[in-house]
Amino acid sequence: MKPLKRPARRAILVVHVSAAAGWLGLTLGLLALALTAATTDSGPMIEAAVRSMKIFTDWLVIPIAVLTLVSGLVLSLGTKWGLARHRWVYTKFWLTLITITASLFALRPGVKEAVETVSSGSPLASPLDLAMGPIVSLSAYLFMTAISVLKPWGLTRRGRRMRTPQAPETTSRKALDERSLRPTA
Repeated sequence: MKPLKRPARRAILVVHVSAAAGWLGLTLGLLALALTAATTDSGPMIEAAVRSMKIFTDWLVIPIAVLTLVSGLVLSLGTKWGLARHRWVYTKFWLTLITITASLFALRPGVKEAVETVSSGSPLASPLDLAMGPIVSLSAYLFMTAISVLKPWGLTRRGRRMRTPQAPETTSRKALDERSLRPTA
């Protein structure tokens, strides 16, 4: 992919950071609702909290997560960071895929089951189970935020290969003298 021009890169960066912050905020909201359902004795409060969680998981979590993934992919492929050049970018990519998958196949079905249980008038079997998904997701997002800021671990094997100098290509440019780095001839 061709490198992104500065205005496009900056616009996509704003979209990516905003989507990631939104995903983090949604997770905090889900955690607050799950803890509310787990700590209250009020049936209507539990039902309201669980139904609110269902709205978040059905309508907001997956679109925001996919927007975060797509904008991150565009940024990684259109900038010097690359997708598989730096370990921190590669780690973020895989963690994002894992958290999206967990949201689809664990969080959403768990919330749907909780809504069905509460709607039938039965109490939640283990109210704290609702909080486990948001806790794990929140941990992953905070870790991804930290590695985005700190950029640890260096290059991947592919990144090191791409950095090693290749055989000099013959071009129409003048050759550089190794000692002075000034054009010769």
